[in-house]
Amino acid sequence: MIATNSFKKGLTIVFEDELYTILDFLHVQMGRGSAVVRTKLKNIETGYVIEKTFKSGEKVEKAHLDNRQMQFLYKQDELYIFMDTETYEQMTLTEEYLGENIEYLKENDMINVLLYKGNPVGVELPVTVELKIVEAPPGVKGNTVSGATKPATLETGKVIQVPLFINEGDVVKVDTRTGEYMTRV
Repeated sequence: MIATNSFKKGLTIVFEDELYTILDFLHVQMGRGSAVVRTKLKNIETGYVIEKTFKSGEKVEKAHLDNRQMQFLYKQDELYIFMDTETYEQMTLTEEYLGENIEYLKENDMINVLLYKGNPVGVELPVTVELKIVEAPPGVKGNTVSGATKPATLETGKVIQVPLFINEGDVVKVDTRTGEYMTRV
């Protein structure tokens, strides 16, 4: 159990028999009454965000998540097969479950899979990934002062904006949080 005074962003709790991640919280002192903690909670399974107010000092159950490093092996139809590198157990996740993360996955990549009571509840990608450019139109200099970009397609199929000097076959570093080009490798 954890007291509401110990809340922090990113903490995972069990509330009403469901897993929630704390997106934001605020301690509020009422005029004559006791303090409360206003929170924004995101349901891990459904993705819905709710607002909930807790009394200061109230206790909720902290979810103990198991963080396993897994290797992405291959894609079969709409299923993604991962392998635990320690036990060699395989786990299958769907496209719906992975969401936008599939735009950065290529075979043999390592990711962290969050498990709660043996069931996957989330995935964490590295902050940056290196991907090859498979399609990029030639850069055309125009009436730009600085920072000209063009669309380029990565090996995973995602399209990002890159500087004009990037060509097909180049390997670039991409930020997985924002989906933006960082640098050429």
